[in-house]
Amino acid sequence: MRIISGTCRGRKLATIKGISIRPTSDRVRESIFNIIGQKVHGAQVLDLFAGTGAFGIESLSRGAQRALFVDISRKSCDIIRHNIELCKLSDKSSVSQCDASRSNLPEHIISTQFDLIFIDPPYERGFVGKVLENRALLQCLGPETLLILEHSVKENIPDKLEKLDIHDQRQYGKTLISFFRMSGSEDRHNSDFD
Repeated sequence: MRIISGTCRGRKLATIKGISIRPTSDRVRESIFNIIGQKVHGAQVLDLFAGTGAFGIESLSRGAQRALFVDISRKSCDIIRHNIELCKLSDKSSVSQCDASRSNLPEHIISTQFDLIFIDPPYERGFVGKVLENRALLQCLGPETLLILEHSVKENIPDKLEKLDIHDQRQYGKTLISFFRMSGSEDRHNSDFD
């Protein structure tokens, strides 16, 4: 796994051995960043179910202002910190060990309004609905926030979401990338993400 573009381009990230993790392929990650384009520049980024931290680190490499990484696994948090240091991005990063699917997110997360939120939970384990309906996470959304969810094509998005509307979806093999905006924000944007 490597950083695709920006100041850390080509940097190989350390991965986790001994626990079940499904890293996003470089091809899918590159496609996502091509889709969101310049929205990453200067962004406040939240990387949930961060794993190795690839989404947040890629964002920082491409000019994001700051990234907050969240994972429930201590091993994941340790490897994220290692990768952040490897890429010399510690001054723009913070790591929190907590469960992103629960409503008791730390205050420093819910008090921040993020521009980009990446969510990459384990496939087919019931996390999609829990996270999208998490009221604590919804506090982090602003009118311009773009939420990017990676999930299995077998996982359905809940029919009625309190504050989110699907903006776009792209399929890559057995992976589906769903892009969300706050309900009502569609009227203020064209079809692109910038």
